[in-house]
Amino acid sequence: MNDMTTVKATTTKDFDPVTFDIIQSALEAIADEMFVAQVKTSMSAIIYEVLDLSTSVLDRHGEIAASGAGIPAFIGVLDKAIKGIFKKYSLDEIKPGDVFASNDPYFGGVTHLNDMVLAAPVFHEGRLIAWVSNIAHWNDVGGNVPGSMSTDATEIFQEGVRIPAVKLFEEGRENKAVFDILYVNTRLPDYLRGDLWAGIAGLRIGERRVLELVEKYGADTFEAAVDDYMQLGERRARAALRNIPEGTYTFEEEQDTGAIHRVTLTINADEFVVDLTDNPKQKGSSNSSREGTEIAVQLAFKAFTDPDAPGNGGFFRPLKVVTKPGTIFHVEAPGALGYYSEVEIRVFDMILRALASHFPGVVPAGNFASICGTTVGGPHPEHGRHYTIVEPQIGGWGAWEGSDGPSGQFSGFHGETFNCPAEVAEARYGLAVDQVALNAEPGGEGQWRGGKGIDVHYRVRADNNFLSLGYTRSRIPPWGVAGGLDGSTNYIELRRTDGSKERLSFATNVEVNTGDVIRVVTGNGGGFGDPARRSREAIERDILNGYLTPARATEIYGYEG
Repeated sequence: MNDMTTVKATTTKDFDPVTFDIIQSALEAIADEMFVAQVKTSMSAIIYEVLDLSTSVLDRHGEIAASGAGIPAFIGVLDKAIKGIFKKYSLDEIKPGDVFASNDPYFGGVTHLNDMVLAAPVFHEGRLIAWVSNIAHWNDVGGNVPGSMSTDATEIFQEGVRIPAVKLFEEGRENKAVFDILYVNTRLPDYLRGDLWAGIAGLRIGERRVLELVEKYGADTFEAAVDDYMQLGERRARAALRNIPEGTYTFEEEQDTGAIHRVTLTINADEFVVDLTDNPKQKGSSNSSREGTEIAVQLAFKAFTDPDAPGNGGFFRPLKVVTKPGTIFHVEAPGALGYYSEVEIRVFDMILRALASHFPGVVPAGNFASICGTTVGGPHPEHGRHYTIVEPQIGGWGAWEGSDGPSGQFSGFHGETFNCPAEVAEARYGLAVDQVALNAEPGGEGQWRGGKGIDVHYRVRADNNFLSLGYTRSRIPPWGVAGGLDGSTNYIELRRTDGSKERLSFATNVEVNTGDVIRVVTGNGGGFGDPARRSREAIERDILNGYLTPARATEIYGYEG
């Protein structure tokens, strides 16, 4: 029988704190090594270039002990995925050599079907001591459209193959039936195969390194060090809470669709409560699971309270999230979740905006705040095989007092990922990259201006290709602060060979053909402070860089060249 308790009763006082520090730092290094191993062996550019993945080492209970590099919102999935495994399997059914897979939000997958979680228990002398886990976005997992994300989906059944926390390996033996099901339910079996085995390789590295650590220091010391790290996270969170004035803060925000999203925050010395019950009913594919909403709240909570504290399970113990089943922030089966990220990023934004109203100077102006998921595919012009690219986009961040906003960055919610270089895009995708530039459109001016979004042109090189996308902040721009102007919006401009143009924000399977140009435009962040107070040197630098026309400089800043 697997025993999740320690062999003997001990306290952290029985151990050397220096050894604890070594073990805790080693856990972070292990998670990072898992990340690198997966990146270097993956097949898809969205993993090895964009870095749309995350890794983690978790304790025996499935709480995050150490988070590796990668998307913060993905790291928060992994503890919830392990708890999904515990709901389905008893301890006696979890064995050394097991590897679990889950992409189903209703079985611990949390996000959407494209994001596959892999997890393996780590045993030492028959004792479960830890878990290693990773998550990565796969380009295609079946469903009614290539890329598996459809703005038209109304049920999860339309979005691809569902893997509900099943065993890929059982006691080290490959479950070939599950592998076959995965390979046959994708339009890109070679890519899926490569990305899957890269994830497995990452787990094996993590398991090996954890066991090396346990062999060196002993299982009792290892578990005590993990518990101590959790306690440190909790202490840091509670210390931060004590420095925040108690109160109740509400905020509501209109969305591009006209819907109103609402949040109520209640803060005291012991608890940070986020109430999202008063929100629209679930609809289409823009819904989040209850666990996914919790992740968005966790990210905002940590960013506001103590960004430098350990991002482990202990840190989030004072946090409470309240949702209502059947709403966009707590989807019920069989609701679709293809564009879950656009829902979660709204929660992240709203919480920070609610706090910004009461704690000036803590939160910058608004950023482009969308994943801007862009999917293009079809027959490759050189060999005719089907290709599909899935790209999140980068954009402009908001300015704050004393600094212009950063340009060409992923949103704080997404984080730590990159754009795909033009050279790689042209080599791997069936597209030509005619332009990669920062967004020169007006928006975000101020004493300190918002960061610039991007203006990228993809030229289609074959007929019968398709375009799917999901962009929010396409109507309502990022907000300015303290007199700074609002930023600009996110959209795609489809330029046809006949000279016609079409502006898109949410669309599925739009046909594109040889010579059509897909122009990706992401927003400039909001400005901070009265534009009239911007320095002449900064204005002239913006004109020189092409970010500002002389006419616009005169209109907004009163500049005379």
